[in-house]
Amino acid sequence: MMHLVLLGLSHHTAPLALRERLAFPRSRLHATLATLVSRTEAGDAVLLSTCNRSEVYATCAEPDRAAATIAEVLCSAQGVPLAAVRPYLYTRVDADAARHLFRVAAGLDSLVVGEPEILGQVKEAYRIASEAQGTGAVINRLFHGAFGVGKRVRSETALGEGAVSLSYAALTLAKKIFGGLFDLRVLVIGSGEMARLAAQHFQGQKVAGLRIATRNEDRAAALAAEVGGVAIPWSMRERVLAESDVVICATGGTDIVLTREAIAAAAARRAQPLFLLDMAVPRDVDVSSSDLEQVFLYNLDDLRSIVQENLDRRAGEIAAAEAIVQDEVEAFMAWMRARHVVPTVVALRQRFEQIRQSELDRLSSRFSGLPSDARTRVDEVTRLIVEKLLLTPTAQLKAIDDRETMRAYSAALRRLFDLDDEDEVQGVDTAGQVRTET
Repeated sequence: MMHLVLLGLSHHTAPLALRERLAFPRSRLHATLATLVSRTEAGDAVLLSTCNRSEVYATCAEPDRAAATIAEVLCSAQGVPLAAVRPYLYTRVDADAARHLFRVAAGLDSLVVGEPEILGQVKEAYRIASEAQGTGAVINRLFHGAFGVGKRVRSETALGEGAVSLSYAALTLAKKIFGGLFDLRVLVIGSGEMARLAAQHFQGQKVAGLRIATRNEDRAAALAAEVGGVAIPWSMRERVLAESDVVICATGGTDIVLTREAIAAAAARRAQPLFLLDMAVPRDVDVSSSDLEQVFLYNLDDLRSIVQENLDRRAGEIAAAEAIVQDEVEAFMAWMRARHVVPTVVALRQRFEQIRQSELDRLSSRFSGLPSDARTRVDEVTRLIVEKLLLTPTAQLKAIDDRETMRAYSAALRRLFDLDDEDEVQGVDTAGQVRTET
C-alpha cells in the first residue's frame, strides 16, 4: 500500500549552522533528486530547500526504510555526517506529512508567520522535481493541494498582512516614514540572520539600491550575492551614509559602528530623512543621534511593540488558516484512501461485467428475433442494473477511513467474488494506480 513520507529539518529543529550545511544549491538539485529516486522504491520525490528548511517529500511502501534512505542521501550529497544531523531530523507520514506541507505553503511553519515568499519556493521545488524525474499522481495531488491551501489562506484570511518579525517590522516602519520604498537606497551593516532577513525584505520591495557592509568582506560579498546587493568595504560605511535613505545595523560587535558625528554630517548633506534602525545588542548606533534633525533612529524595543501588536491581531487569522489546512488535509486523505481501493473496485466491476456479458451471450439466441433497438435496450438495462448494484459497495469501500479495515474489506470482497490477484487486474498497475490508455 502506497504511503506519503516526509523527512527534513527546519529552523524549528536545527541551528542555522547546520541548516546552511544541508542547504542545496539549485545546481545540485537534479542530481540529488535522481539519487533519491534510484535509492528508494517510490519513483518520485520533491526536495524543498530554503534558508530555513531542507525537506524531502516522497511516496513509498515502507516509510521507516524510505526515511532512513532519504537521510543517507541528503547527508551524503552535502558531505555532512549523518550522526551530526540525525538529532535534528523529523519524519511525517501520510496525513501528518500532508498537513506539514500545507502549513508550510500557508506560511504557518515559517520563521516569519505568514511570509508570502515560501509559497513560491514550494512551487519552484515541485517544478524542478517534475522536470528532473517526473512526479507521480500522489505527489502531483499533494503539491497542487498545497498550492491551493496557500492561495486560500492568502485570499480568505489576513495572515499575510502586517509585520510579525523584527526585520519585517523595520520594513513597516520605513514605509510609514517614506510612504513607498521602490526608490530608496538601503545600507545593511552586518551579515547575520537578522541582517540577511532585513536585506531580503527590502530587496523584495525593489528598492533602488542595496549595499552590504561587514567587517568580514567575504561574508559581505556572499550576502550581497544572495540578496542581489553590492558589497562595500567596511571603511566606507560612514562615507556612504549621506547616499543612503535607510540604514539597518545588525552586527554582533560591541563597539559603536556609526558615530553621532558621522550621522550628523550625513544628515546635513541630505534633503530627505535618514532612517536608522539599530537591531544590534549592544547597540551599533550612537544613541545621542536620535535628537538630530531629519534623523529617525529606532531600536529593538521600538520594533518589538510593532511585532507584538501584529501577532495579537493575527491570532484569529492563524486559527482560520489552520482550519483551512485541516479541511484540505481531510480532502487529500479521502482521495488517498479512495486510491487504495481502486484495484478492488476495478476488479469487482470487471467481474460483474464478465457475468453480464456471459449471460447476454448465453441468451443471445432468444434475443435474435428482437429488433436492433430492443437488443440495444436490453444491453443498456443490464448495464444499468450492474451499475446500481455496484454503487453502494463502491461508495462504502471508499468511505472507510482506516487502512486496516479497508484492507480487510478488500480482501473479503476478493475472496467472496473470487477476484483476480490485485497485481493482475487489467488496467491497474502494481501501485494501485489506474493506468490511462493512450
